[in-house]
Amino acid sequence: MSILDERWTELADIKDELAARDWFTGTSGNLAIKVHDEPLQFLVTASGKDKKKRTPEDFLLVDAEGKPVDETHLKPSAETLLHCAVYGQTDAGCSLHVHTVANNVISELYGDAGKIEFKGQELIKAFGLWGDDDVLTIPIIPNPAHIPALAEEFKKHVNADAGAVLIRNHGITVWGLSGFEATKLLEASEFLFQYQLALHQLNR
Repeated sequence: MSILDERWTELADIKDELAARDWFTGTSGNLAIKVHDEPLQFLVTASGKDKKKRTPEDFLLVDAEGKPVDETHLKPSAETLLHCAVYGQTDAGCSLHVHTVANNVISELYGDAGKIEFKGQELIKAFGLWGDDDVLTIPIIPNPAHIPALAEEFKKHVNADAGAVLIRNHGITVWGLSGFEATKLLEASEFLFQYQLALHQLNR
């Protein structure tokens, strides 16, 4: 099996797992996984596909600028430039972008602050934060309709091989060195968001 086939299968498995959680409402969301470093090439979800189904046209191979490597009728996902930023600025191997009710509401509740912080929560350990005083900070950025403008804002917060950024009333993008790592960070983030929303309801 070629490296392309291996990465395709890995990304398809991740897609199936996240689809089972109902994290791709209305064909939203997109996933990407690096295939080559030199030249930079990665698989990204094709635009407008039903991600609850598994087909040979779920992904396409794109270059460092997010353009298809081969001639194809498929169109890269609208947020492909976010994945370009991740692979262009870090050594990450996988990046995931999903829209959920929880991450959208959290982004609105804390959007004016430009971030949400978690301390003393077990799940921040997924981000490598093990100290008693460690704080997980997830930035929240504006959501301009112009994707290149969104990508420029997003780039400012991509400075490590693993991380997460919330886009206000849009969704979350996470990335990690591997598909497993990125999925772990996404699951941890969504747990923390749901916890914070439940706490918010109790404290009203």
